[in-house]
Amino acid sequence: MQILKKTQLKALKVARDIGPLGVIERLNKKRVVGRGGASFPVSDKWKYAIETKSDKKYLICNADEGEPGTFKDKLILMKNPETLIEGIIIAAETIGAEEAFIYLRGEYIGLKKILESKIKNIIKKSKTNISIDIVVGRGAYICGEETAIIRSIQGFRGQPYYKPPFPPVEGLFRKPTVINNVETLVNISQALYLNDYNPDLRLFSVSGAVKKPGVYEFPLGTSLVKIVEEAKPRDKVKAVYFGCFGGCMKYKDMELTPENICKEECVHGAGTVIVVDNKTSIIDMAYIISKFYTFESCGKCTPCREGSIQILLLLKKLRGKKAEKKDLDLLKELALHIKETSLCGLGQSSTNHIITALEHFPEEFEELIIP
Repeated sequence: MQILKKTQLKALKVARDIGPLGVIERLNKKRVVGRGGASFPVSDKWKYAIETKSDKKYLICNADEGEPGTFKDKLILMKNPETLIEGIIIAAETIGAEEAFIYLRGEYIGLKKILESKIKNIIKKSKTNISIDIVVGRGAYICGEETAIIRSIQGFRGQPYYKPPFPPVEGLFRKPTVINNVETLVNISQALYLNDYNPDLRLFSVSGAVKKPGVYEFPLGTSLVKIVEEAKPRDKVKAVYFGCFGGCMKYKDMELTPENICKEECVHGAGTVIVVDNKTSIIDMAYIISKFYTFESCGKCTPCREGSIQILLLLKKLRGKKAEKKDLDLLKELALHIKETSLCGLGQSSTNHIITALEHFPEEFEELIIP
């Protein structure tokens, strides 16, 4: 796997040789984009931070991998932490930051001591002035959102805030802050050093109704069937979910690219593929995911806080075969309303699974309605 290739501080030497503008140019040329879901060009994000004048700047590594069915960053943290730390140093030196933070998912607490040891060793070898501290999250899904991470590191409750200003201009402690996730920062090191670096390779966390769940590396455009078959489905596959926020679609042979996934009204996101077989009800899936969002809503905005509860109540009514046609119409209307009016990405994506399920599996909803 490309993602596990170690650069052994050689990428940092390249970065220092070509300077910040050279790093930006090379990352742009090698088409390095964020791997957290938005696929925003790394060079553009870093440029904003470089061009913003400030006495202090910060770098945050987002290791708060809270999306259900996603575990690729955990693989990297366990198998290739050295290249990640090198990527953090490169990013910090490029934007002019002297302090960096790894925001570690609370459930990954067992990796903290290992990471601290690696950080100490690499900082000594690299002779950098960058300090890297680990902040352990407390299990809040919302802290995967960049402004909520900022609030959490500052010691406040993990809740998002309105943008702009965006973090590269005004972030942690109101200073320019670049936030990239684990996979992205490893790709920084590899893109700068590896001659055979492939920007189209992606990690897919495959789970659900499969015999071999795990992290698989494939280039964009690989057949969905090939990816799922690699994980050995337990039964006939009915659907795939792209995590909780990415929505669901009927299982079919198609090239897996962000563009093709968008045509199905879904989102590629962080490369999560949850396999659902014919024995599983889409309504049950919707109910389970809605329970998750109801629990994880931070409560700051009304559409997400109140809407998630109402979605759950409507699904309970549907599962109990007590719903009428008007309830189904209300479910769709409410899902769209929450998507369009919520404050942050959590609320805005919390009903994607409902909207896409109604689009691709309407019969499963309709058969539960009172005649």
